[in-house]
Parts: sequence; structure tokens; C-alpha cells
Amino acid sequence: MSEDASLAAVLFVCNLNRVRSPMAAALARRALGAGVYTDSCGLVAAEEVDPFAQAVMREVGLDLADHRPKTMQDLKDGSFDLVVSLTPEAHARAAELARGRAMAVEYWPIPDPTLADGTREQRLEAYRQARRELERRLRERFGRPSTPAG
Repeated sequence: MSEDASLAAVLFVCNLNRVRSPMAAALARRALGAGVYTDSCGLVAAEEVDPFAQAVMREVGLDLADHRPKTMQDLKDGSFDLVVSLTPEAHARAAELARGRAMAVEYWPIPDPTLADGTREQRLEAYRQARRELERRLRERFGRPSTPAG
């Protein structure tokens, strides 16, 4: 499925690890399967996953309820083949992490849905747009999911 058959571990990084990076990691786990270790972190760990992020992920059959936000320092293993940063701040930190290591870094600028105003439904739509953009990026980078559930 992946154009990079040697890919064994992917890390998604954003600012707080409460919206975009946990969404990306959950979508990637489903798309890439058990053969690729997938994790996420933030520059600073939030207290909990954003409730709107949980809601829009449930819409596609993924549950973020057990996700606990963490930082790069909290990671059990720092040996990733690919680090995908989702914010400019995270991209700068990912480049530092990759310096001197055999690790690729990619920047996927995903708009922050927490900045959306309006009704509950309008705000949820901003989160859905972020989810759809992550799904699109995953398809472009890794190809179509190989399982019916993906």
C-alpha cells in the first residue's frame, strides 16, 4: 500500500496533541494497518482530547476517547521513519528531532479547527474539514487503504 515499503513508524506532531495529531494518527492506523507503528504528540501536552475532534472521528468509526495527549519527551521510542508536522511550530521542532537521524520530515499544513466560530454545527464542520484534509493527505502519501474498513 505504501510507496515506501521500508516505512515502519510514523509520528504526527502538532501543538497540543488534542485535535489534529491524534486525528491523523487514528486515520493513519486504520489506513496503514498493524504493519506500521503510528503515534502522535504535541509540543505541549493538553489535558484531554478535544470533544469536537472525538465527535467527528466517531462519525467515521474511530474512537479517540482513550487517547492521552503527550509531548515528544513522553514518547517511548524516538526512532521514526517519518515525522509529519501539522503546524509551523511543530515543523520547526520536527526538523530539530530529525537532525542527524535517518528520518524524513514532511509538513502538512492543516488549518486549526479550534479557531472556527459560529454554531455548534459550523464548528463541527471545521473539524470535519480538517479530518477530510488529513484523509486526503494520507491517500496522497500512502495510497488507498487496502482493507474494506479503511
